[in-house]
Amino acid sequence: MSLTRRQVSAAALGLPLALAVTGTARAATGRPRPRTLHIAGDSTAAPKDADAAPETGWGTALPFLLRPGLEVANHAVNGRSAKSFADEGRLDAILAAVRPGDLLLIQFAHNDQKATDPARYTEPWTTYREYLRLYVDGARAHGARPVLATPVERRRFDAGGAAVPSHGDYPAAMRALARREGAALLDIQALSLALWQELGAEETKKYFNWTATEQDNTHFNPPGAIAVARLVARELLRTRVLAPRDVRRLDEVIPESWITWPDGGTTARPAARTG
Repeated sequence: MSLTRRQVSAAALGLPLALAVTGTARAATGRPRPRTLHIAGDSTAAPKDADAAPETGWGTALPFLLRPGLEVANHAVNGRSAKSFADEGRLDAILAAVRPGDLLLIQFAHNDQKATDPARYTEPWTTYREYLRLYVDGARAHGARPVLATPVERRRFDAGGAAVPSHGDYPAAMRALARREGAALLDIQALSLALWQELGAEETKKYFNWTATEQDNTHFNPPGAIAVARLVARELLRTRVLAPRDVRRLDEVIPESWITWPDGGTTARPAARTG
């Protein structure tokens, strides 16, 4: 089943998904089929096993901010770039599972920056955008809506205490692609940089995977994952990808105890409390 030209145009204009795909995501009973939000990304979003705790990807916290019935399928994997994720067949696997009316949220750049690794490196204005276009075109070809998300910022401060961007031209290249393709854009890079600046160098340690044995300025602990997931949910609402009825708890405290780390081998679908 594919979208009509009118529905594609509506989606490109940023109308809520429910308006853009009315009548396309219905089960055989005639009732609307529950939608799924698929995440393609790297370790900052990915689910973690128990041996990685307290490291937490923001994709694990996102279900707590979405209404019951809007499923999150977190396909993000540690260490992947837009290139390596696709080259390994992971994008194809997502597209095989996508159904009309679903969302495909795409966040890459952390590992695209690794210029010494040809399996992962992409150049911002050429190969990075070419690979991102594979995700955008693939989602649309399957009747799903692509949503581009600029990469969440690392914890990096200069000597004066100012939060410093770390992703070079990749966020700007993604923004330009979103404009050119008429795709929804969640500017998580800008929002997270502003949040880290507001919190400051010391307070941000409480949001990243800082432990007695590790000082990790890239990956999050439960409070950090929840904070970034909140940015994502608010952007999904602001950009009208989701309607107000699709989100919840945007201003409520999410208990850290809701975050769980399953035993090894189950990270494709992390446990998530949705009640």
